[in-house]
Amino acid sequence: MSDTGPLSFELKQQDQATQARRGTLTTKRGKVQTPAFMPVGTLGTVKGLTIDQVVSTGAEIILGNTYHLALRPGEEIVQKLGGLHQFMGWSKPILTDSGGFQVYSLAAQRKVSEEGVQFRSHIDGRLIHLTPERSIEIQAALGSDIAMVFDEVIALPAKREEIASAMERSIRWAKRCQQAATREDQSLFAIVQGGLEEDLRIECSQALTELNFPGYAVGGLSVGEPPEEMYRMLDVTCPHLPTEKPRYLMGVGTPIDLLEGISRGIDLFDCVMPTRNGRNALAFTDEGPLRLRNQKHQLDPRPLDPTCPSLASSHSRAYIRHLFASKEMLGPILLTHHNLCYYQKLMRDARTAIEAGRFEEFKKEKMKGWNQGNIE
Repeated sequence: MSDTGPLSFELKQQDQATQARRGTLTTKRGKVQTPAFMPVGTLGTVKGLTIDQVVSTGAEIILGNTYHLALRPGEEIVQKLGGLHQFMGWSKPILTDSGGFQVYSLAAQRKVSEEGVQFRSHIDGRLIHLTPERSIEIQAALGSDIAMVFDEVIALPAKREEIASAMERSIRWAKRCQQAATREDQSLFAIVQGGLEEDLRIECSQALTELNFPGYAVGGLSVGEPPEEMYRMLDVTCPHLPTEKPRYLMGVGTPIDLLEGISRGIDLFDCVMPTRNGRNALAFTDEGPLRLRNQKHQLDPRPLDPTCPSLASSHSRAYIRHLFASKEMLGPILLTHHNLCYYQKLMRDARTAIEAGRFEEFKKEKMKGWNQGNIE
């Protein structure tokens, strides 16, 4: 077991045929069984669901967003109201990202220097300066259980020298984040960068490992590169991360991506895909994704997926299609809950398969069902 201050990680079992790992992440606010999926609660809410509904999906940890919460309502307000857990009514663990990805994806005009990043708010256009120290300060005010270092994310493809520069700066910024961290009840995870360059990923992994963080994330992927390239980077990176510490693949992904990540040794995932797609009438099922706005579902009396225990399970595909066609808010609520339940069930079943020594077989069974299904 790795005990790193307020957080500990116990690696219980590793699959023999793959690199899949079964573990338990323990924080002062509870345990997280891994591999685990974290629903994204960008602004202190998993869009469309009450906190009780999020709990009922089986989620044991959620993600909050430093960039968005700092802009609205402001971390000072959250802090005055007791921190993010109390503010949103969630008593289990919370991980906050550092804002690096949002600066990359939302800031149309940004200036990156060694000090940090200067950009304009996507809400009101005001000038904002985000540095490693400022990111840590915001996350400390929010009071999350796990904070992330501030890193430089760049779009792919990019020139090797640009990728190397961003990777090296991310290492320097990680050190500054370590030095700026003040909360003894908050664990800080590092982020491995390096684009699609194998040697840079290895170099970054080794440099960050020497800094002895409680956990390690793989960042800068799922930004437009083919899935096979992402998997290749995981094959390269994970063997160079500490075995006894949790590994987190940021911003990923589809059900297939989750199983491919698990098979390569990833313990934690987050992604907006189940919630965003749910709001847009797409349901994940064992027979592949279903687009509920399509005409073919108009008279379909079947549930979305009889194996998934969600709020949608008592309704027909025809009814859910009707909700979306009528622009009723219940449609997005039901599919958001369904998709999160589906992801959590996939994680539970993956953990069981690892414990039974049959993860590879489990993965093949799931892939077969998804590949036979049609996006209709």
